[in-house]
Amino acid sequence: MRFQDGVPSSLILQLFLLLLLLCLYRSHSISLHAMAPDISPMADPQPFLPLLAPSPLTPFTTGIFPTLSGLCRLNFSAAESITAITATDCWASFAPYLATVVCCPQFDATLMILLGQYSKSSGVLNLDAKNANHCLSDFEKILESQGANSNLRKICSIHPANLTEASCPVVDVNMFESIVDSSELMAACGKLDHVNECCHQVCQNAILDAANKIAMNGTSHTVPVNSTVDDCKNIVFRWLANKLDPSSANGVLRGLSNCKVNKVCPLVFPEMKNLTMECGHTRSNQTSCCKAVESYVAHLQEQSFITNLQALNCAASLGMRLQKANVTQNVYDLCHINLKDFSLQESGCLLPSLPSDVTYDKTSGLGFICDLNDNIEAPWPSASFVLAGSCNETTKLPALPAATSAQSGLYMKDLMLPCLVISSMTALSLLA
Repeated sequence: MRFQDGVPSSLILQLFLLLLLLCLYRSHSISLHAMAPDISPMADPQPFLPLLAPSPLTPFTTGIFPTLSGLCRLNFSAAESITAITATDCWASFAPYLATVVCCPQFDATLMILLGQYSKSSGVLNLDAKNANHCLSDFEKILESQGANSNLRKICSIHPANLTEASCPVVDVNMFESIVDSSELMAACGKLDHVNECCHQVCQNAILDAANKIAMNGTSHTVPVNSTVDDCKNIVFRWLANKLDPSSANGVLRGLSNCKVNKVCPLVFPEMKNLTMECGHTRSNQTSCCKAVESYVAHLQEQSFITNLQALNCAASLGMRLQKANVTQNVYDLCHINLKDFSLQESGCLLPSLPSDVTYDKTSGLGFICDLNDNIEAPWPSASFVLAGSCNETTKLPALPAATSAQSGLYMKDLMLPCLVISSMTALSLLA
C-alpha cells in the first residue's frame, strides 16, 4: 500500500481528501466495501483512482510475486492456502488492531506449518540462524505482496531465532519419534476440541509431556529449565505440522494459541490519576466521575479489537486497579460501562472467544465476525474474582450471546468504523 518513489505528496493529499469527502458525503449509508473495486484478492487490482493506487479498503496485491533471496530452504508453496489466510488476517491497515487475537496467532501458526512441511524432506524441525533470517525476510515479502502489513516482524515480535531450535536439544524427526510416544501425541492433538481443550488441556498436556521428554533428551532425569521446555514445545508444534495437512495443522495451532490468548487482557492501562481523583471519594460527584471514566475508557478503545473473554479480564484488571487506588464504588454500574466498551469502537465489536479470521469476498469486502453485540454490563470484580479463561467450567461468565447466523457475516459496514480513521490510516501508510 505504498506509492513508488517519485510520486508527488500532493497526489497523496488529494487521495486523502477525496476519501474524506466520500466519507462525509455518504456518512449515513456508506459501507467500507462500497468504495472498493470488484476484485478477488489474487486478481490484478483495478485502480480506485487512475494512476494512483488501489482502494485501501480491499485486499491489495501487486499481482507480482516478489523477488526472494534464493537462500531459503522452505517450500512456501507447501502452505500456499494458509499463507493467503495469513495475508488477509494481517491486512495492512488492520494488522496492529487485530494483532493479538487474529493476525499474530495466524502468522506464528503459518511459520510452524512451513517448518513442519520442510521437515518432511529435510528430516529436521529447525533452520540454522542464517537460513532463518533469509526465510523470515522472504516470507514477509510474500505476505506483503498479498496485502499484509509490511511490519509484521515488529507487530508480532517474531525474530529469526523463532525458526531455529533455540535451546531445545532435539530437532531430528527420527530422534524425536524415538523419544516421544508419537501415537499418544497424535491421539491427543490430531483433532482438537476447540470448545473443551482450554478446560481439559488434553492436547496441551500431551505437548508439555513431549516437550519435557525431548528437553531431557530422553535420558537425563534432571528437570529442564522452563525456557528449554518452551523451546521444545515449538519443536513439538512443528512435528505436529509435519504429520498433519496444513489446514488441519492450522486449526490445531490456532486453537492452542487461543487458550493462551483468552487468559489475559492485552490492553495497556494508562495513568489513572485523574480517574481515581474524580471517583475515589465516598461522596464524589457522579457526573465528573463518569466523565473521567468515559474519557479513560475512550483511550482504551483506541488500542485494539479484543475477544469477549479478554474484555472480561480487562474489566476485571481495571476494576482491581481502581479498588487498590481506593475507588470502592462500582463505577461500571454507575457509568453504564459495558464489556464492548473495552474494544476498538465505533459501534463496539468484541471478537468471538474461539479462533476467527478476517474474511474477504467480492460482494461484502473485508470483514470479521463480531460477538456480543448487545450491551452486557462490565462486571465489577469481587474479592473472590478469578480471571476469565476459555474454560466455562471454572469461570462464571455473564450471559454471553451465542453467534447467530445473522451475526456470522458481520462485515466492516456493520462495524461502522469512522471513515476519518480509515482515511487517516491510509494517508499515514502512504507517507510512511
